[in-house]
Order: sequence, then C-alpha cells, then structure tokens
Amino acid sequence: MRVYIVIPAYNEAEFLPLTLMTLAHQTLLPDQVVVVDDNSKDQTFEITQKLAEKWAWLRVLKHDAAQKHVPGAKVIKAFCAGLQTLDDDYDILMKLDADLRLPENYIETIVGHFKKNDNLGMVGGFAAIQKNGDWIVESLTNKDHIRGALKSYRKACFKDIGGLIPAMGWDTLDEMTARYKGWQVRTDENLIVQHLRPTGQSYAKEAHLKQGEAFYQMRYGIVLTFIASLKLASKKKKPLPTFIHYQQGFWQAFRKKTPYLIDENVGKFLRNYRYQQIFNKIGF
Repeated sequence: MRVYIVIPAYNEAEFLPLTLMTLAHQTLLPDQVVVVDDNSKDQTFEITQKLAEKWAWLRVLKHDAAQKHVPGAKVIKAFCAGLQTLDDDYDILMKLDADLRLPENYIETIVGHFKKNDNLGMVGGFAAIQKNGDWIVESLTNKDHIRGALKSYRKACFKDIGGLIPAMGWDTLDEMTARYKGWQVRTDENLIVQHLRPTGQSYAKEAHLKQGEAFYQMRYGIVLTFIASLKLASKKKKPLPTFIHYQQGFWQAFRKKTPYLIDENVGKFLRNYRYQQIFNKIGF
C-alpha cells in the first residue's frame, strides 16, 4: 500500500528535524512526504529543504498563509495546500504534526491495520507528553478518538467524507462523517507517539471562544455543549474561565446564526453517538 504524508509546519525548526528523522528510520518508508511551511519565521523551510536533498521521498512547499493563527483552520488550509501537490496514486493518506517522535514501526503498523480490514476508514495511535521524566498519554479525548496530530485515512474513506474541513473541530467531523457513512474508525493503544509540544500550549481566550463556536457549528446542541464544555474545561489549567469562554462562544454563534459545518443528518448521528458514549460511562 502506498503511503503519502502531509505535515503542516509553522515555526517548527526545533522539532521538525526529529519528526523527519523518525520517518527516515521507519521499518516501512513512506512513498511521499510533503512538509508545508506555513509562513514560518524561523528556519523551518531551509532545514526541510536541506533534508529533502538527502531523502528522495521528502519535499517542502512554501505556503504563504495569513499570519494569524486561527485554531483548526490554519493547519488544515496548509494541509490542503500540500495535498494539492500530490498525485492520486496513494492508498493511505496521513496527516502528521511537525512535533512528533514516531516509533520505528509506526507506518508498518498503520498499513497492517488497513490491510486486515477493508472497511477500516481511519486509524491512529495515541499521543504522549513528557511529565516528570515519563511519557504519559494525553487524556484530552475519549479513547475511540484519533488525535488530529496523527490521522491516517484510507483513500476511499478520505474521498467519501469530502476531505477535511478547515475549521476547529475538523478532527471530530472527519470521524463522525466517516462513521455516518459506514466506515470503521480504530485507535491502537499499543501505538504510542511522543508529542514534543503539549497540545494547545499557546492557545488563549480566543481559541476557547472558537471551541464554543465549533460546538455550535458541529450541531452539538445546548445540553451536549454544556457537558462537553465541562469535560474539556476540567482538563485545562484554568477550568472555570475556560468553561465560561466555551459557553460564550457557543451562544455568540447561536445569536449570529453562524453556518453549520455539517448537515442535520450527520449532526443527529453525532449527538446520538455522543449521548450513547455518556450513557455507557454511567452504566445505562
């Protein structure tokens, strides 16, 4: 199976070389990797360009995006720019962050999952961060969710869901749309990737407002948004202000009648799926 990888990168000169080095030492090498330098102010482009002279499967694209970091939208616009430079001769498409240390069997394991199950549309491992010298899996989401930092798609599934939406919540919408269309989504608890920069480290109030807006655009509804806001805020350093910002973002979008990102059928499926998860946890 042919594996193509797109890595959006913004000011990743510190971590990107390590990510690419772990790709170069895979037991199964990728067929093509494109790094999208998203208007970085450091040496991201130059470093990648130098490494591309060494590895034939690697190349770098300069993407002159807007300066402002809009959570979700910026990274997916960069991903889409990279995807447009690739041909269609792939079986598996990966979206990776530029600050990962991959185990040497990462690609081989992903390919193995897809080979075993023709109905598997998406698969991924888990991201771990370093705490007190140990690598601990980030517990930001449910275990059935593939983190946006390390997504892998079967080509047929990727095309069936219409690609990725450049908005916060894209890495929930892709999975829910895939499940709605009958594809299976799998996480592998034995496939641990070291995440060198903790998620959301530089995000502030604006990102929390955008998250609340995303809950509205994903058709979570009032009750599910309240529950999701509580859960997500509880994992942040300042839970109360974060929860308030989530709610503010939701209600601002509600008052403005911000356009939804998915149609009602997928929205209904998403709500039912989330409520079933909640009921399962409390023993219903």
